[in-house]
Amino acid sequence: MAYTTIPGMFLETTKTNAERPAYFEKVGGEWKEYKYGEVQDIVKKFAAGLASLGLKKDDKVAIQAHNCPRWAFSDYAIASIGAASVTVYPTLISHQIKYIIDDSDTQYVITQDQPQTDKILEFIQDSPKLKGIIAMDNTHDPAKNIISYDHIIELGEKYIKDTGFTLEKASKDIKPNDLLTLIYTSGTTGNPKGVMLSHDNLISNVKAGAKHIDFGTEDTFLSFLPLSHVFERMTGHYTAFSLGSKTYYAESIDTIGENMLEVGPTIVISVPRVFEKINAKVVDKVSNDPAIRQKIFWWAIGVGKEAAKLLTHGKQPSGMLGFKFKIADKLVFSKLKARVGGNLRFFVSGGAPLSKEVGEFFASANIPILEGYGLTETSPVITANQESLYKFGTVGCLVDKVQVKIADDGEILCKGPNVMLGYYKNPEATKEVIDKDGWLYTGDIGKFDEDNYLMITDRKKSILVTAGGKNIAPAPLEMALTSSKFIEQALAIGDRRRFVSAVIVPSFEILEEWAKGKGIEYSDRKTLLDHHSVHELFDTEVAKTMEKFSQYEKIKKYALLPNELTIESGESTPKLSVKRKVVEKNYAKDIEKIYA
Repeated sequence: MAYTTIPGMFLETTKTNAERPAYFEKVGGEWKEYKYGEVQDIVKKFAAGLASLGLKKDDKVAIQAHNCPRWAFSDYAIASIGAASVTVYPTLISHQIKYIIDDSDTQYVITQDQPQTDKILEFIQDSPKLKGIIAMDNTHDPAKNIISYDHIIELGEKYIKDTGFTLEKASKDIKPNDLLTLIYTSGTTGNPKGVMLSHDNLISNVKAGAKHIDFGTEDTFLSFLPLSHVFERMTGHYTAFSLGSKTYYAESIDTIGENMLEVGPTIVISVPRVFEKINAKVVDKVSNDPAIRQKIFWWAIGVGKEAAKLLTHGKQPSGMLGFKFKIADKLVFSKLKARVGGNLRFFVSGGAPLSKEVGEFFASANIPILEGYGLTETSPVITANQESLYKFGTVGCLVDKVQVKIADDGEILCKGPNVMLGYYKNPEATKEVIDKDGWLYTGDIGKFDEDNYLMITDRKKSILVTAGGKNIAPAPLEMALTSSKFIEQALAIGDRRRFVSAVIVPSFEILEEWAKGKGIEYSDRKTLLDHHSVHELFDTEVAKTMEKFSQYEKIKKYALLPNELTIESGESTPKLSVKRKVVEKNYAKDIEKIYA
């Protein structure tokens, strides 16, 4: 691991593992394999093709696609010629994409399919620095400045013959501190900012992550979190590749369960919402089982919770507890493990806080979830739990070469080789978050426990101050609400208000099944939510989730929303964080009714 740049890592890994399988994607119902040696050959030709277009060091090329091998090929090719990739979430709409393309000075956009290409065509004439589109689906239309992916490969083959282009020559002048990528943080307000990450930023985090958590050559990853996001980019993309692991690309977010059964991954990188959904579906299914099965299930969970006190510390239960745990595993937990492919070593969770209850549920079944913490600005990992000790309610201990200190007001400050170069073309914003000594102000509030494991208590700017002067952290309330199988999303309201309330999006799949069992008739979601039995259900669920909170913190009233808070509606960020100000504005009438 002597490499110091992404192209250096790529060349070392592909040479060492030339005959090993690297990537798999579903084509015509079958998994197509790419070996590491094949990947190097494709990247070489594609990089040469990009160079033939005149692209050079520090030029910007955007990738706007869902996870697939061509995303990976494009990323390594861009990096190999010293250019910088600009990652664009394919879920964004046209005007949001235009802002990123224009602000980043992007010259070419690599798109996945016609719908993604169409978004660019809406504004390409109004973006003077944008020269063209490279279409992964091989659409070729020079009149519209669309070049097919395969044509770039052909241009690359000719360029290699004419110039003697090699990846080694192309990347020899790239330095660790050179710009590797621009990742635009969506934020919860205002325009996104382009986070400048260097080769050293990502390489330092790859090496620290591999040292902190036991990833290995024999591991199999299932990739479905957006590669546009730094969490999947660093862990499931760069780290997995650097170790010579296998990566399967899920067909879509909707086929994760099916693909897990086919692939049998050993490691899955995910966000808490996926675990919450699995947990809710399992609990909902059990609640409809015969009484004897329910009794066995909850007995097993009880045994698992006792065993988890040892398992989370890297120890195995023995004696009577070990005997009961083996029975629980055979009757219940083996079936849960089979549902996630049967080979899973652990999940890695990031991007948002993981509910302690959900973490403990999986730990009871001996399915570890190793939660970590970081920001796009920190490449991203600052801390992470480990197999030898994983503690729910914490985000783990510091990874190698990263420093953290807690400011007087509780804010978490970070320093290390993982901290970004700054915000692109925005020195003022950079100065606001990085001080003269190199400390990055995360905006999160936290503290260390007795094992030096970090606990995040809230976002600094999210604290609700009620009319009575009480300071309340909304995140614990929201996590408690979404621990109910009937609640998909929740936002606590209460700043300068008399009491704390919430807007709640139900888990409609589970709610509709419940309503069917109760014989409730309804014509649409709004009619369902207006039904008195549904209100009684949510009164009970909200009260139950608030039991652990002080009286002044508890959600007193709530409004049920008929629609999910989505990226498309502008109410959620691509990493599924709810945009507080947007939701409060869009549902102002519903909120005012609560306080009327």
